[in-house]
Amino acid sequence: MDLLAFIHWNVSPEIFSLGPIHVRWYGLLFAIGFLFGYNQGERMFKHENIDLKWLESLFIYLIVATIIGARLGHVLFYGPHFDIYSSNGVLLERGYFSHPIEILYVWQGGLASHGGVLGIIIGMIIWSMKVSKRNLLWVLDRVVVPSVFVGALIRLGNLMNSEIYGIPTSLPWGFIFERNHEIIAKHPTQIYESLGYLITFGVLYYMYWKTKAKDYQGLLVGVFFIFVFSIRFLIEFIKEVQESFEKGMSLNMGQWLSIPFITAGIVLIILAIRKGPVIYQNQ
Repeated sequence: MDLLAFIHWNVSPEIFSLGPIHVRWYGLLFAIGFLFGYNQGERMFKHENIDLKWLESLFIYLIVATIIGARLGHVLFYGPHFDIYSSNGVLLERGYFSHPIEILYVWQGGLASHGGVLGIIIGMIIWSMKVSKRNLLWVLDRVVVPSVFVGALIRLGNLMNSEIYGIPTSLPWGFIFERNHEIIAKHPTQIYESLGYLITFGVLYYMYWKTKAKDYQGLLVGVFFIFVFSIRFLIEFIKEVQESFEKGMSLNMGQWLSIPFITAGIVLIILAIRKGPVIYQNQ
């Protein structure tokens, strides 16, 4: 097939710069996602007659927990822990434990979605204990609805960065990522994943607003886990290997990390249905 049939992708990750300030697509989409999440959270809290001052603290906890969790997830799950040298002493990969200050260099890239989800869970545990005094699943059922939309935007940010794409394809919608000096078309897995997350958002949005699903603690977060991490698990089969240690693995790191979440999702749905609805008195 003629290369002209494919999409030649050479978009700059940077939108514009003003002196030392560099505005990038990834950061902009990330910010838009959080603003959308705040708007949706406000709608939910008003709908349920919940004090909006809870939302302000919740938003701060979410931002901090997401960034810290995603960064530490990359460091622990994907980045080499110590410097890796070749047999003749050449430095092949820098390890975070050898250069711990680089853990803080978020702008150099390296955020893991599994770590982000774990960070959110830990952040919501703390928030639930200190602020809402409600069951952890109550807040997670509400947080996951806008969060999956944020995930869709972040994957579009990956597309703008020409990163985390797939293996070669002959399909006409294959992308030739010219910024990375690719000469053959690859699966635009960022778009596949983003579309999957948008579908998940539609399902969760419908369940929250059109059904009584939010009263079944753990039901929405269970659906979130199953949809999001099943999508991730399947798409990983056509993704290029992200880290050298994953070469030769039957399942890569992203797939192994997804399995516990899928399992947890199934368990949460079963328990939510068995327990039945839980109604809180308005604060």
